Amino acid sequence: MAQAPLSPHQIMIRKLQSIFTLTSEEEQALLSLPIQTKDLEANQDIARVGDQPNQCCLIVEGFTCVHKISAEGKRQIIALHVPGDIPDLQSLHLHVLDINITSITRCKLGFIKHSDMHQLCEQYPRLTAAFWRETLVHASIFREWLLNIGRREAYARIAHLLCEILLRLKAVGLTEEKTFHMPMTQAEMADATGMTPVHVNRVYQALRADGLISTEKSQMTLPDWNKIQQAGEFDPLYLHIKKQATS
Repeated sequence: MAQAPLSPHQIMIRKLQSIFTLTSEEEQALLSLPIQTKDLEANQDIARVGDQPNQCCLIVEGFTCVHKISAEGKRQIIALHVPGDIPDLQSLHLHVLDINITSITRCKLGFIKHSDMHQLCEQYPRLTAAFWRETLVHASIFREWLLNIGRREAYARIAHLLCEILLRLKAVGLTEEKTFHMPMTQAEMADATGMTPVHVNRVYQALRADGLISTEKSQMTLPDWNKIQQAGEFDPLYLHIKKQATS
């Protein structure tokens, strides 16, 4: 049964609640935060290196990525963002962006003016801590990605990333048991894991053969959670999610 879409405020609160305990007063303050929404097609730039934004971008629906481009034009995806994430939260204090943010799928975005964010955090200091914690969690994920790309074999690398995506979506209520929407192409997975699309395809085939994944259109299922955790050397500690819901 399809889930009803969440409002921008609801998805933001769900995400923050997964890593930080909000009071009812803080939730009401977040519900009152002005957010302007915009729909975007896949493969569209949201922000680019050198931009000086005056607003933050909340992912309401869809997937986006943060990436860097080499001098030869090769892309390295350095972060994946799912609903509830604010990929450019650092722009509140770093006034020039050093990253590119691009939609992977069709997205609904929510834009929050920096002035409104600053006012909110001045009035509710614990929300400053909540957003700071979110930034620290993104940094923790980035460190794990460095280890994943630099030291894990291809099979473990893909298994690990799939485990991460499942738990990050589950934290905001966007999974059904061990099934989730996985719209990333094999080329995008390659850019996120430092592999070639051909190599990603071979790993997918091996994971299917071993009964660790099954796919139907853009739906991904991880049938044996314990085995795919072992295959990916996956320990969810680095996600710092208060409520782990996969068993």
